[in-house]
Parts: sequence; structure tokens; C-alpha cells
Amino acid sequence: MRSGAGATVAKTDRRDRLVAWLSHHRRVCLSTLAELLGNPVSSMMTWLVIGIALGLPLILYVVLQNVSSISGDWGGKPRVALYLTQEATLQAGQALTRQIEQRVDIDEAVFISSTNALQEFQRRSGFGEVLSTLDRNPLPHVIEVVPANPDPIDLKRLVSAWEVNALIGNVSVDLQWLERLFALLVFAERLVTALAIVLGLGVMLIMGNTIRLAIENRRQEIEVTKLVGGTDAFVRRPFLYLGFWYGLGGAVTAFFLLQTSLYFLSSPVEMLAQSYRDNFALQGLDLLGNLLLLVSGSILGIIGSVLAVSRHLVDIEPG
Repeated sequence: MRSGAGATVAKTDRRDRLVAWLSHHRRVCLSTLAELLGNPVSSMMTWLVIGIALGLPLILYVVLQNVSSISGDWGGKPRVALYLTQEATLQAGQALTRQIEQRVDIDEAVFISSTNALQEFQRRSGFGEVLSTLDRNPLPHVIEVVPANPDPIDLKRLVSAWEVNALIGNVSVDLQWLERLFALLVFAERLVTALAIVLGLGVMLIMGNTIRLAIENRRQEIEVTKLVGGTDAFVRRPFLYLGFWYGLGGAVTAFFLLQTSLYFLSSPVEMLAQSYRDNFALQGLDLLGNLLLLVSGSILGIIGSVLAVSRHLVDIEPG
């Protein structure tokens, strides 16, 4: 500090400026939150609108993930049955199974001998005594194959290659059902993506309109702040934190809407799915998914507030 003719000039180092900057951020962050909590009805309505916009694609995404998780039992990752010819020996069938299992596009290949197949059929059919009177085993050796890629195009290529194999008499796989399911899942994924983009833009528009109203309500305060030398960053800061709290509150609301929807959907969905998988239970987002939801909502709120502030704040100048 140095003295002049009746004036004093103080120099502030970087550390003091940083401490003051952080202190102002903390005060603005808490004051904007207190402002929202002081108007609970208005704040809850905004949070609910944002939560619905975020929650709708989120609910569809979670349902789609659960459907995809059991698509293997519905045919999403089918078991292809390769029925060997009657002339194929046990050793030849086992060798062919090892050859198929070594392929990189095959997850699993299981050899079932004709003897084991007959015993299993006798046990399940209840005609054990009748079947035991047959002169020979009518069932061929079978190889059950699980392809690594459920894409119908790749599966057709595999089936075509197996059909020309001299040891294989018949290839059984329901390609038509698989193609329909695969196309349905792809359509659902794109629908969720499109809804997420459209409703994400809707969240930013909602935030923009909300922040615009907040700016208009504080027009005189902004003019006075600029008149006494307040920078644009100083004036902008409360509205950015306002957008952050709106976005975060909307994400929390979307989380509770998701949990409520899963609660109502869990019973009928699990009853249906358990007919395909015994231990199925409807699953929500994991910890990382919930964190991404909160971060995404906060970021959308900040982006919406930035757009609104950049457009409307420049028009307010002290008269």
C-alpha cells in the first residue's frame, strides 16, 4: 500500500483475488439455492417439467436395456442346432464340434450324442418304454452352437456354410423371428436416441425461458450492478448457478420418476419375463448411470442458462 495526495491505492495479489473469487462463487451458489427453496411451488413446477423431459427417454432406455438383457432367451443370441447325418460317427461329430468351437465368431459349441439325445427325449416325453423297443436309435448326433454375433446377416452366412458340410444333414434356426426382433431392438434404440435429443433441446428451451424471466425480474438490480462497475461475468454468475440448480433438480426428479415407473412396471414385466428366464428382475440404472443422469441434467441447465444470458443480458445497460 502506498500513499498519495489524499488517496490510498491497495494492491491485491493473485491469492487474495482467487480467495475472493471462490468466496463469491460459494455465496452465489448458496444464495441461488436458497432463492429456489424460498419459492417451492414455482421451483417444483420447473423441476417437474424438466424431470419429465429427462425421464421419458430415460425410462424407455432402461426398459430397452432390460429387454436386451433377456433377448438371448427370445432369440437375440440364438442356439443354432446342427443335426448331423445318420452316417456321421461319434468321433467325426466331436471333431467337427471342436473345429466349430475354435472359430472367433462362435461363443459356444456343445456336442450331444444320439444316445444322450434319446435318453433326454425318453425322460421328457414319457414314452420311455415305447422308445426302448425300437431296433435302432432314430435320433442323429446334434451340435448346439451359440454365435458370438446375433446379426441376422452374419448368422445367414454361417448357416449357408454349414448347410454344404457333408456331415451336417439339417440346420435349424428361426431366422425370421430373429430378424424381426433385431430390427425391433434397433428401431427402439434409435427412437430412444431421437427422443433424448429432442427432449434435451426442450430442456434447454425451458431453461432459456426460465432464465429470461429471472433476468427481467432483476433488470433494475443488473443495471445498478453494471453502473457501479460490475463485470459481465459478475452479473452472469447468479443466472448460471440458477440454471445449474434447475438442471440438477430436474435430474433428481427424473430419477424419482424412473424409480416410480419401475416400481409399477416391475410386477407385470417380471411375470412375463420369468417365463423365459427364471431369475429375471427389472433393473434400473447403476451408480455410474445415476451419476451421468445428474451430470447431464446439470450441464443441460447450464447450457440453457448460458444461451439465455448471452442473448438477453447484453440488452440491459444502465440508462
